Amino acid sequence: MKLSSLLLSICLLTAVQITVAQGQSTYTFKKPSANGTGKVYMGREIAHVMSFEGVEWLERNGRVKEENTNLALVSLPLKNNSIVADIGAGSGFYTFRVAQRIPKGKIYAVEIQDEAITFLKKKASDDRYTNVAMIKGNEQSPNLPANSIDLAFMVDVYHELQYPAAYLTALKKALKPNGQLLLLEYKAEDPAVAIKPEHKMSVRQVKKELSANGFKLVKNGTFLPLQHFLLFEKTD
Repeated sequence: MKLSSLLLSICLLTAVQITVAQGQSTYTFKKPSANGTGKVYMGREIAHVMSFEGVEWLERNGRVKEENTNLALVSLPLKNNSIVADIGAGSGFYTFRVAQRIPKGKIYAVEIQDEAITFLKKKASDDRYTNVAMIKGNEQSPNLPANSIDLAFMVDVYHELQYPAAYLTALKKALKPNGQLLLLEYKAEDPAVAIKPEHKMSVRQVKKELSANGFKLVKNGTFLPLQHFLLFEKTD
């Protein structure tokens, strides 16, 4: 082997080792709680991803009133030509409602579960939504086009990201320079919100994690009964 090739191989191996070490140091591990993975990020245990078997809960009749989803929808910073991404779209509860508000725009429904992708495709076809596109993401990336998104939002999803640091890095690349990220998360500060602790988040924790990954909070909406409405912009 030539010296130059040997040096290149050593450099590549070193880069891989550094990347792996950095990834390992980002997270710590503990005995999993009842609804957690045992994987800890910045002091928070990451929750298990809800199976698509819970689709009936996402589409439950009382959701609109319980969460005041209509108010959440009208509060989204949208134009009729916005390019939007619903990260962890699930059954498309928000996806298709947002699609109606952006007739000249487009919404990507991003999911990692094949059952959800199949469900979303069928609903989009049956109801003739031409501005909805399904994207198969993975645990570390939404697989969205670079510099393409005006608004990305996650509804009760962020706390389930298995690699939040990597995911936020990938999502940041997909956002336009003035693109925004919205998180709706059940209020950890409110014991009256009857959601499992691992599936709730405090404003303080969300700000800590997002600021560490290049986002700043620009709106803290307190108007929803159960969830935080937290709008972020990129800082770099």
